[in-house]
This record gives sequence, C-alpha cells and structure tokens, in this order.
Amino acid sequence: MEALIDKITSFLVTAGGKIIAALLLLIVGHLLIKWVTKLISKSKIGKHTDITVKKFMDNFVKVALYVVLIISVIAILGIPMASIVAVLGSAGLAIGLALQGALSNIAGGIMLILFKPFTIGDYVDAAGCSGTVDNIGLFYTVIKTVDNKRITIPNSNITGANITNYSCEDQRRVDIAFTVAYGTDISKAKSVILDVINANELALKDPEPFIRISNHLDSSIEITTRTWCNSADYWTVFFDITEGVNKAFAENDIVIPFPQMDVHVKQ
Repeated sequence: MEALIDKITSFLVTAGGKIIAALLLLIVGHLLIKWVTKLISKSKIGKHTDITVKKFMDNFVKVALYVVLIISVIAILGIPMASIVAVLGSAGLAIGLALQGALSNIAGGIMLILFKPFTIGDYVDAAGCSGTVDNIGLFYTVIKTVDNKRITIPNSNITGANITNYSCEDQRRVDIAFTVAYGTDISKAKSVILDVINANELALKDPEPFIRISNHLDSSIEITTRTWCNSADYWTVFFDITEGVNKAFAENDIVIPFPQMDVHVKQ
C-alpha cells in the first residue's frame, strides 16, 4: 500500500500541474469562445451579411474553435499528437462509416448556403415538410409550421428532395375552383365571381383575373379562377375570395349542388 501511495503521489506531483492547467484552459477557452462568437454575431461585418450565411458561419466558427480548444488541452496534458494522429488514422475507416450521415449533412448545409434555394424567413415545402425556415445549421435545418410546430430536418434530406419556395417571388397566383349546378347561367356566375375579385383590394388587376369553365363533373360544372396577388397576401386573398363568392352565390340564387345521381328505370 505504501508503494501504491508513493506511485499515486508521484503521479499527482508530476501530472497535477498539467491537469490543473488543462482544466483552466478548458474553462477559459469555453468562456473565450462564447465571447468571440457573440462578438462576431454583433460585428458590423455580420450586419451586412445575409442572415442565412451569417447563422451558418457562426455555427461553423463555433465548432472550429472548440476543435482547436480540445487539441490544445490534449497538448497540455502531454499526450503525443503523433500517437493521436496514428490512432485516428487507423480508426479512420470506422469513423468515416459511423459519421457518413453527419458528413453528408454538413455537405448538404454547405450546398444550401452556396446555392440558396431558400433563406431564413422563407415559407417552403422541403423533404415533405411545410413551414417557415427558422435556422440553417451545420447538420440540420429548422422549420416552423403555421401551427407553431418546430421541425428539425437533416440537411442531406433537404438537398436530396424537391424544394418548393413560396416566398422567393414577389407575386403568387391564387387558384380556386367553384362548382355550380347544371342549368346555371354561366355568364352570370362568372360575372358574380369577377365582381367579388374586383372588390378585393389585395387582388391585383394586372395580370387580369382568369375565370373559365374548367370541367364538367358528375353533378356540377367547375369554374376555375386564377387571381394574382402579392406573396404575403396569398392566404388572405384565398379565404376572402372563397367566402365572398359563397356569399355572392347565395345572394344571386346560384346553386352549389350536392353530389347527385339520376336513375332511369326501363319498363
């Protein structure tokens, strides 16, 4: 026991200083990284940078600084870097296989930043999820749905799927289909719909609204309308026109039919 205690004491005397120095470096380095990342995010350079690129670079710088900190701590502990490199090299294949998903997500994040299919604040449909882009990170993209759900999607899933960006253009077209009963005066129905659209202040007059018969269904005639508006007003225009046409049809005795079937009996 005396020999064991002597060895432990000798080890603590020899390595104690290194351990304390490593712990101090770890704590101070962590505080410095927080300060540097905060300074970068508030710098004048960041104010003139696209918010999507800015957040991505903040995450990248943070990860890079922590990697440097860990390497510095290992060096202070006296662990030979050559040995660490050799171990990492021998385990490279296993690490590569284990991290291939993470690496593909990083590559996906870089592609999203370079090609910019969307930016933070855009309303998109990506990888089967719809919502407003809240953040684009190194590994994941965060989307908030209209009912305030937070969806985290791996970047590789987004870059490997179709992306629909509803916010990239200034104007959008509102397509709505209405049905009327057979025997309805189509000219009157179209006129009623046009009056509702023209009365909507958010509906653009140029390009002109499109109103045409689009289909003859089993129980009704389908009339399709196409109205242009500013992208930010899309849903307001959609609901206002839908409700307005329903009310106008009722006031003008235009019937919206239920599904029905005519049965002919042969005697």
